[in-house]
Amino acid sequence: MADGIERAACVGGGVIGSGWAARFVLNGIDVSLCDPDPEAGPRAEAVLANAGRAYSRLFGDMRPEPGLLRIARSVAEAVDGAGFVQESVPERLDLKRRVLAEIDAAAPAGTVIASSTSGLLPSAMQEDMQRPERILVGHPFNPVYLLPLVEVVAGRRTAPEAVERACAVYAGLGMKPLVLRKEIDAFIADRLQEALWREALWLVRDGVATVGEIDDAMRYSFGLRWAQMGVFQTYRLAGGEAGMRHFLEQFGPCLALPWTKLTDVPELDGALTDAIAEQSDRQAAGLSIRELERVRDNNLIGILEALEQSAPAGWGAGALLSEARQRMRGRSRGQNTVGRG
Repeated sequence: MADGIERAACVGGGVIGSGWAARFVLNGIDVSLCDPDPEAGPRAEAVLANAGRAYSRLFGDMRPEPGLLRIARSVAEAVDGAGFVQESVPERLDLKRRVLAEIDAAAPAGTVIASSTSGLLPSAMQEDMQRPERILVGHPFNPVYLLPLVEVVAGRRTAPEAVERACAVYAGLGMKPLVLRKEIDAFIADRLQEALWREALWLVRDGVATVGEIDDAMRYSFGLRWAQMGVFQTYRLAGGEAGMRHFLEQFGPCLALPWTKLTDVPELDGALTDAIAEQSDRQAAGLSIRELERVRDNNLIGILEALEQSAPAGWGAGALLSEARQRMRGRSRGQNTVGRG
C-alpha cells in the first residue's frame, strides 16, 4: 500500500477519476468511488480491466493483492475512513468548491484532499473550506495508471505537511511528484501542451495539415526524443560539444521570426470543429476508444521498459518503473486477481 494508506476515496469517476481508482486498486489499496453518473461504475470497471492488463505485463507475479473497488452512494460515504481523497469532478470552479467543501466536511480530520484539476488555482478552490490547510492540487496525466507525473500545487493556505504527505502517497504509487515553486494557472505541463495545441489548431485551420499529418510529424520525430529527454536536454545535444550555450547562440535568433501563432487562438467555430472531428474519426480507422487505449498502453509499456533498461540504473520514467517493480515484489502476497466489492 502507498505510504500506509489502506483506503482511498475517488470523488468523480470520469476518465481521470477512474484512472486514479485503478492506480490505487492495483497498488493494493481499497477504493470507494463516488459519481452520480449511472455509467460511472461500468466505466471504472472497464478502465480497471485495461489497467489490470497493463500491470500484468509490467509487473507479472510481483503484483500485490489488489484492493477492492466499491461504488459509494454519496460523497460522505466515499470519504468515510479514507486515508487520502482524490477529487476529479469536471473543471468548473463553482462545482469544485461545492464538492470540495462537501468532502472537507465529511473526511477524517487528518486526511489530505487533492484535486485533479488541470488548471484551476488551489487558492481559489480553498475559499469555502473549513480546513483549507489540507487542500492542494494533484494533477495527473492520462492514463493515470501508467503515466507517473503528478503536479503538486499548494494554495496560499495549504500546510507544508499536506504537500509532504501527498508526495509520499504519490511516490508510494510509483509516481513522480513535481512540486510547483509557484501557484500559476495551468501549472507546467499543460502550459507546454497548450502552446503546441494552439499551433496545431492553426495548422488545421489554415489547411496546412490534417490532424493525422500533425500527429505523424510529432510521433515520428521530436515526440520520440521528448519521451526520454524532454526539450532542454534534447536541445543541449543539438548544440554539439559546446552544449546549450552554442545551441542558444545558433538558433536563438529564430525565436524572433514569425513562425508561430502562439499568442493567437483560432476560433473553434462549427467548420473547424467539424473538420477536426471528421479527420479524427478517419484517423481512428474504426478502432474504438477502448481499443485505442490498449494500443496506447502497449506503446507506453514498451517505452517504459526500454527506458528501464537504459544504463546504469534506468532513465527517467524507466528508473521509476524499476523502483516500482522492486516495491511490488516487496508487497506481493501471491494473489493476482482483481477483487471488487
